[in-house]
Amino acid sequence: MRSLNKILIGILVVAIACFAYISLTFSTNDPGKDEHYVKYVTDHYKIFALHIPDTMYFAGERIPLEIQDVKERMDRELMVNTYWQSQTLLLFKRASRWFPIIEPILKAEGVPDDFKYLCVAESGMSNVVSPAGASGYWQFLKETAKQYGLEVSDNVDQRYDVRASTKAACKYLKDSKNEFGTWTLAAAAYNMGGGNVNKQLKRQNVNDYYDLLLNEETSRYVFRLSAMKEILENPSKYGFHFRPNDLYSPYVSNTIKIDSTITNMPAFADSFGMNYKELKILNPWLRDDFLDNPDRKAYYIEIPR
Repeated sequence: MRSLNKILIGILVVAIACFAYISLTFSTNDPGKDEHYVKYVTDHYKIFALHIPDTMYFAGERIPLEIQDVKERMDRELMVNTYWQSQTLLLFKRASRWFPIIEPILKAEGVPDDFKYLCVAESGMSNVVSPAGASGYWQFLKETAKQYGLEVSDNVDQRYDVRASTKAACKYLKDSKNEFGTWTLAAAAYNMGGGNVNKQLKRQNVNDYYDLLLNEETSRYVFRLSAMKEILENPSKYGFHFRPNDLYSPYVSNTIKIDSTITNMPAFADSFGMNYKELKILNPWLRDDFLDNPDRKAYYIEIPR
């Protein structure tokens, strides 16, 4: 106890000394000290304008950066996502968990790999709900989700299932690509709806996303996807540094098939050696603490390996 007191007293003395030094060094009563402080800040705190790459592509389609407003819109999204460091660093961490699941599905469905950044822009790779009621990783509205084969009920909502919702997003994007001819317009349609894109193309008599005058959100949309692609693929170029163990690992699990009712989800979880929280983390599409299944539909539930 006596040695502990000596340590605490030593720490206190050092803290007081440091505080006194800082107070004396940066005292506002001395104009000379003000100048020293300003020089210190100037030398150590710098914010840089970003270099915009000479050539950029989204989904294999060239972004026409030679058009002034296009270049400025890209500049805006690069700056916003570079200097919102905490949020962007979280995206690096989450991408390490979810991209290994999303990428093979995009490839199997014939959708460009760049569309994984749509999931980044839509939800930050989190199961969030928008003010309009769009939900899940890919932000499907309820009726659109059902249209593309997702189950949405009181017990089950597959908008929160990353695998099922990624497949549904692929179907939507391929339908839009077939309708509008480019992946860029397909991305715009994902954001504002195909009907609205078609209306604006006819109204403005153009056929390219970069020639359209759109609402604030959609006019930024493809640029946001492209900026996230550029930053996440070149972290050190934009000042992001991390060690492998800083990133989030994919969940390690096994899959079991259930084709019956589950009357008590916490008890069900316990029977597989996990708790209710762990069950819901691995299966966020299970929306209640029971599962009605009168038709004995097959569900595939993840459990810890």
